[in-house]
Amino acid sequence: MALLHLDSTQHVDMLNKPSTRMARWLPVRVARAIVREVTRGGTYGLQWGDPDVWTPLIFIRDHYVLPFVNPEHTAVDIGCGGGRWTRYLLGFKTIYGVDYYEELVAEYRKTYARYPRVKAIKNNGTDFPGIPPQSVDFVFSFGTFGHLNQTLIDSYLANIKTIMKPGGNAMIHYSDKNKIMAQGPEFSDNNPEQMRALLLRHGFTIVREDTGTMWNGSIVFFTI
Repeated sequence: MALLHLDSTQHVDMLNKPSTRMARWLPVRVARAIVREVTRGGTYGLQWGDPDVWTPLIFIRDHYVLPFVNPEHTAVDIGCGGGRWTRYLLGFKTIYGVDYYEELVAEYRKTYARYPRVKAIKNNGTDFPGIPPQSVDFVFSFGTFGHLNQTLIDSYLANIKTIMKPGGNAMIHYSDKNKIMAQGPEFSDNNPEQMRALLLRHGFTIVREDTGTMWNGSIVFFTI
């Protein structure tokens, strides 16, 4: 099912059904991590890969997330789902987990109920309700923009610009149709050239483009 619009129920459906079928195609070490987390009531989203276990995600965690954690700063996790990446943002002073789906926001809120600095936000698609303008130091999104069409990405970037502090940093993982593994209909029509054009149109400065770490998408790190 393509997630090129905001009404897809794929992630909500995944939340409400067992994830063991994913073990048929995930590497064994990832499948074992998923079973371990689900069995002990762990974080929803690990069926898409555990950043503590899977090499590409470990690289992203260690190079694009952890070096930017600052106890005086504020971070936003876009498309937070159950919060598998928020685990690495807990060193920030304030963390906003933003998602469009109420069921996922509820799951996220339950997962991080003991962390008052973690705020769960249900948005209307591409906005950031309750986040003050120019208040965010770090914006992160993994596994979300890969399923959004150009119109939605464009709107998201416009809204990201309003909440980021001057000098703030952002990392977005997106679909890259130049790659064989991104040819399925579930991945949006995007590539580094298109993403670069969108970012520059909104006045962002591209710091780094990573087209090699992920097999079905690329990563862009940018600032304002």
